[in-house]
Amino acid sequence: MSETLRKTAKKPKPPQKTAKIANKKPHKKAKKRKNTIFAEALPAVLLAAILIAVSVCISIVIITLNSAAGRAKQEMAGTIQSQSMPEAAKPETLAVENPPQAPPALARPAPEPPPGATPASPAAKPAPPSVKSAPVKPPVPAAQAPAGKKTATAVPREPAAPQNPGGQTRVRKPSPVAAAPSRPAAPPERPPKPIQKGTIVFVIDDAGNNLRELEPFLRFPGPLTIAVLPGLPHSAEAARRIRAAGKEVFLHQPMEALGGQPPGPEAIYSGMNAVEIRSVLGRNVAEIGPIAGINNHQGSKITMDQAAMETILAFCREQGICFLDSRTTAESAAPAAAKRLGIKIGERNVFIDNEQNRDSMLRYIKEGLEKAERQGGAVMIGHTWSPELAPILTELYSGLVEQGYSFSTASRRIRNEK
Repeated sequence: MSETLRKTAKKPKPPQKTAKIANKKPHKKAKKRKNTIFAEALPAVLLAAILIAVSVCISIVIITLNSAAGRAKQEMAGTIQSQSMPEAAKPETLAVENPPQAPPALARPAPEPPPGATPASPAAKPAPPSVKSAPVKPPVPAAQAPAGKKTATAVPREPAAPQNPGGQTRVRKPSPVAAAPSRPAAPPERPPKPIQKGTIVFVIDDAGNNLRELEPFLRFPGPLTIAVLPGLPHSAEAARRIRAAGKEVFLHQPMEALGGQPPGPEAIYSGMNAVEIRSVLGRNVAEIGPIAGINNHQGSKITMDQAAMETILAFCREQGICFLDSRTTAESAAPAAAKRLGIKIGERNVFIDNEQNRDSMLRYIKEGLEKAERQGGAVMIGHTWSPELAPILTELYSGLVEQGYSFSTASRRIRNEK
């Protein structure tokens, strides 16, 4: 009996093993159920994550567009405000620094309105460009603009500034809606040209006595004819200095006078024949030449002699030089001799310094100006030994030019050259 009980006690109890197996089965089922639930929930989680990501992207796009719209409104407000400024204070172009370009999906530039389309805001409607506007250069392409550098390219007037990555764009500001197109400024009026009142010729006689008296006339700013006496110690040097100063040289040929005054060396006298007259003239021209012409020193007796004057004028024609009659006598035969030879000569109109004082010289110059205005020109003769003459002429020069008088030389006046 006891043995039977021991065996019975040593045998395993089946119910306990069954209980262990029974306990393992529910655990496996729960684990399997959890895996199934996770597999079913994973797509939903992924879908939710995708939806969240899309929502975030859409939010970023909306925020970016709102920011761009706000900046555009601010720029538009600044444009309108700047156009209310005075025209003189308003700059022609405005430099705008472009921000770095955003990704294409997030920052799309607003499309430009088609030509002729009405803008959404009437305040942004550009007015026709002013006639005075500077020519607009074409914008630099984005591929040619170096990154990080500013470009000075001006673009046509638009409501908003087009972006240029890494560069700077000049935007021409539109005119306000109420502003009318600016009128072109009238060209500056040119000062009216002075009326041509006549040609003035100043002839200064008796050069060659000394060089000191000659120097002030060499500094005269306008054209001047200076007649040099022959056979004097400074004749040749005086002629050289006159030419070097750009003035015209005449031979101041001494001739016999009615009163018997000594005319000076190398003079022509009434008893000379044509050969002797030509010989005297040839020596004198060789001494002070080249010359542009001849005028007489004293010579009232010779200028009344038509034969002598024909010899002198024929010599001038052969040499290609002019003759100016100083008109030391009203009975001069020079005009008749010139007409017979078919040549043109000049005549003195006024002696300036018959009296050695400033008022007298100004009075004679005024007389010469009146003759120039009436006749188209006048020849006025003075002398190197008048100390006040050169300062007076220099003082009057610019004023006479402004009044419409032109200055010339004796030879050009005789030849009707300007």
